[in-house]
Amino acid sequence: MKIDNHVHIGVDPLFYLNGWSPYALDLPEFLGEAERSGIDRAVVFPFVSYLDLDLAGMREGKISYTGTFDGVPYRFENKRLLEEIYRIHPQSADRVMPFLMADPGRLAAEQVGEWRQVIRDFKVFGIKIQATIIQSPITGLLGKAACMLDFAAEHNLPLLIHSSINPTDKWSQCADILAVAVARPDVRFLLAHSCRFHHPSLQKVAELPNTWFDCSAHVIHCECAVKGLATVAPEDARFPSDYNSPETVLTDLAAAFPDKLIWGSDAPFYSYVDAKMSLRSSYEREVECLDSLPPELVEKISHLNTFNWLDGNRPQQLNK
Repeated sequence: MKIDNHVHIGVDPLFYLNGWSPYALDLPEFLGEAERSGIDRAVVFPFVSYLDLDLAGMREGKISYTGTFDGVPYRFENKRLLEEIYRIHPQSADRVMPFLMADPGRLAAEQVGEWRQVIRDFKVFGIKIQATIIQSPITGLLGKAACMLDFAAEHNLPLLIHSSINPTDKWSQCADILAVAVARPDVRFLLAHSCRFHHPSLQKVAELPNTWFDCSAHVIHCECAVKGLATVAPEDARFPSDYNSPETVLTDLAAAFPDKLIWGSDAPFYSYVDAKMSLRSSYEREVECLDSLPPELVEKISHLNTFNWLDGNRPQQLNK
């Protein structure tokens, strides 16, 4: 079995309003692409910006919370995705594992209250946070949003967290995510995007029993390394590999961290295009990198490690 652990479904108002791409992905469209590429299942969650943020402000690239649409961050978006999976396309429900999106800096207790209602009607598999785009510090999980981690521990749900190493990003630094993981050994965490190839962070992930990392948007992150962009770690702190070859980098990561690396595409964000930057890949290209590995490593990073993060003690329940 091959599992894609990192897929956005729905629409992103911030990206759409600013003319950035991509800004949407439909569930049937994704499942068709995954099937053509030989991917059996996927962890899915809504896009990042949500309708209770100020839309007028988003058109100017500004993030502020209004709460005037539905009153609680991601209430609409989470229910919309779950309705789509379990009631609109129930024939495909066994191919996806939905996560709840969370905002760790705004109305955390209210979000958890919504989640308690949601899990009465729908099966969920984890919690996803992308704190950078919504400008909501991940360190909130050590404060007022600790209730989110309490909920995760209570229901045995892992967290998938967008990671950053760029000094200008004060919301989702790898070091801060790892500090949360150290403080909460009762919860399982996954840091997205290979910790931006930051070697000290990857080594820390390897040391902690409750952390993993994924290689989502792998190809364009390798391109960022070749171009020396601040999106990834500077060369003196970067995991050593040949970044001109994404296949080589993935092979080296899998060899160095065989029990910690998890494969994911970040669909549709395996590409990113705005007025200043154009980074382009494809789902097929991301899968090519995975399939370039020896079969035993493919099984390891796209199946076994994923189940260990989701919950290796009871993978049979993932079909329920």
